[in-house]
Amino acid sequence: MSVRRLFLACLWLFAVTCVAHEARAHKPSDSYLALTLVGSDVDVRWDIAVRDLDYAIGVDADGDGAVTWGELRARQGDIATLARAHLALGVDGDACAFDGAHVGRAGRADDMSVVQHSDGAYAVLRLVVACPHEPRVLDVDYQLFFDQDPQHRGVARIDDGASTRTAIFSAGERRQRFDRANVSKSRQLGDAIKQGVIHIFSGIDHLLFLIALLIPSVLRREGTTWVPVPRFRPAFLDVLKVVTAFTLAHTITLSLSALGVLRLPSRLVESGIAASVVLVALNNIVPAMRGDRWAAAFALGLLHGFGFSSTLMDLGLPRQNLVLTLFGFNVGVELGQFVVVATFLPLAFLVRRSVAYRKVAMIGGSIAIAAVASVWLVERAFVVKIF
Repeated sequence: MSVRRLFLACLWLFAVTCVAHEARAHKPSDSYLALTLVGSDVDVRWDIAVRDLDYAIGVDADGDGAVTWGELRARQGDIATLARAHLALGVDGDACAFDGAHVGRAGRADDMSVVQHSDGAYAVLRLVVACPHEPRVLDVDYQLFFDQDPQHRGVARIDDGASTRTAIFSAGERRQRFDRANVSKSRQLGDAIKQGVIHIFSGIDHLLFLIALLIPSVLRREGTTWVPVPRFRPAFLDVLKVVTAFTLAHTITLSLSALGVLRLPSRLVESGIAASVVLVALNNIVPAMRGDRWAAAFALGLLHGFGFSSTLMDLGLPRQNLVLTLFGFNVGVELGQFVVVATFLPLAFLVRRSVAYRKVAMIGGSIAIAAVASVWLVERAFVVKIF
């Protein structure tokens, strides 16, 4: 198979997969794990999405689609058992053990409450882990929900009183080691950049928005038809303007939101992001934005910045870590976008003259993207589940 046919096949498969995929009304499945080292003990606060708990162990007893506090409280023991079975800590090679009778700074072991994160209700479980001695190196083995959802992430914050660091646990990185003596600004920056890269590839709505912007970049409108651009440079400059405008815009609102200067309700932001994907995809079919695509990218990028900030806000980082993490996270997002552009644009330019690109990729792909984003929009705006 030629490179041209392979690229078109992959692009179409990507679009079809998005439609067939179970549309998620919110960001990917996450849990938030806060580990506080107090002497030889580790106080654990673990925020686990109620919807994930319902999927894993069925906490919605009456099956009405709404989990009440009573239903959640009735399964508190099962939730604690689930948590303990999927988290293991060790210090310097020695295993630690859960201490159900101990009271730590996080509260009494196995206490549970409910909080709201940017994407819904989370059960907050408090645990205490007793270690053989005060750790110099803390080993964390995180296994929650990976069997049910390979896209699940464990967003962790480790605080030893002197420093705070963050980490992301994924299906491919379930075990991590944290050396208390090896805490540097460069390492924190590197971790934040990594989180930004992960976020751009795990946030399917942001990724589809970027793809919808890129598809017409190797074509130009003449009357009612799309024709291929003659040279690569105009296509590259068009993409550069669009991506730069989007980057500048989401950097502004990401910074304002993460620093607490300006925030919008999560439901409004998530609905707006879905609507932006629909608008950009439909514009590829019935152009309303022509020479000013960069201006539209800037306007819609302002909204996407609030979406990017939700991950940082949910991390609950202390103020002194926030600016560094904000910078690194934003750099990671840009690196992720660069990888997408650098992969997509040359291949799209190569196949731009084919009827398959103009009909299948441009029209069919845009329809597919608009369809799945429309499902998100309805789910997010009206808080219903279609799939």
